[in-house]
Amino acid sequence: MEIESYIEPLYMNGLHGRMLRLPSQSPKYTKEILLIYGHHSSIERMKGFVEILSRYGNVTVPDIPGFGGMESFYKIGDKPTIENYADYLAAFVKLRYKRKKFVIIGMSFSVPIYVKMLQKYPELTKKVEICISLVGFVHKEDLSIPKRYFIPVKLLSRFGSLKLPSMFFSLLILKEKPVKFLYSLVASKHAKLLNAGPEDKKRRINMETKLWVINDFRTKMFTQTEMFNVDLCNGKVSAKMIHMNSANDLYFNKKVVDQHMQIIFDDFESCETPFEAHAPSVTATAKDIEPYIPKRIFQALKS
Repeated sequence: MEIESYIEPLYMNGLHGRMLRLPSQSPKYTKEILLIYGHHSSIERMKGFVEILSRYGNVTVPDIPGFGGMESFYKIGDKPTIENYADYLAAFVKLRYKRKKFVIIGMSFSVPIYVKMLQKYPELTKKVEICISLVGFVHKEDLSIPKRYFIPVKLLSRFGSLKLPSMFFSLLILKEKPVKFLYSLVASKHAKLLNAGPEDKKRRINMETKLWVINDFRTKMFTQTEMFNVDLCNGKVSAKMIHMNSANDLYFNKKVVDQHMQIIFDDFESCETPFEAHAPSVTATAKDIEPYIPKRIFQALKS
C-alpha cells in the first residue's frame, strides 16, 4: 500500500510538520484510530502498522515536534519535554476530534506523552474509547538498560542535548554519506541489521540513515534525558489501557512497567507479543508486523 498520497501538511503551535490520514479499508470498521509513533521515528517508519490498523478504522498519524522531519520545539523557544509534547498532542486532539471518540495507540516513547496528556487534560478521556500501549512505559524505573551502559548513555544524552554539541553532530556528521558509511562499518554486528539479507540490509540502512538525517539530534538527546527522569505515577487516568510488552525487551522490564501502569490505570490489561524484540525492523511490512501484535489488541479494535 502506498501511503504517500494520504500525507498532508500539518501546522501546529507554530511548527510545520506532516500528518497521515488513511481511511478504513473496511466499511464494517469505522473507528477513529490515532497512532503516535515513538522515539527516533517517522510516518514512513510506521507504514506497516498503519496498513494493519486501517483494517479496523480510519488511521491518523501526526508528526511530533523534532521527529519525522517536523520542526522542533527549539524553534519556538521551548524544550522537548514530555509535558510540552502532551500540550501539543492535546491541541491536536481538540482540533482533530472535536465531536468524535477515538482509540489512541502509542509506540514506546509516545505512551508517556499521551498518558501525561490525559492526566493533564482529564476531560479528553471522555473522547478516548481505549488506550493501547505498544511496548510503552510510564516511569524511569521501567528502564532496563545494563548498568555498564546506563551512566554513559545518560551523560551522552545530556551532552548531546546542549546547543553547540548538537549543532556539531547535525552539521558535520548526521548527513547521508557519513551515516551510511558508519552503518557499513558496523553492519555485521549491529542489532538492527542482523538476520537481514543483502537487499533487506540495504533497505534498513537507507531507512535508518533517513531517520538520523530528518530527526532533530538535539531533540533526540533531550528526550532520552526525559526518559531517565519520567514519573507519571502521581496521577490517575480513567480510561481502559491494554499494554503490550515483549518478553525479551532490551529497554524495559515488563513486570515493573505493568506495576507502574496499574497505579495509573484502574482498568488495566497486559498482553505479550510473541516477538522477542522491542519492535520490528524499520523496513517491516504489514505481513511482518501482523504476528507482532497480540490477538487481544485486534479483538479490542473490533469491539
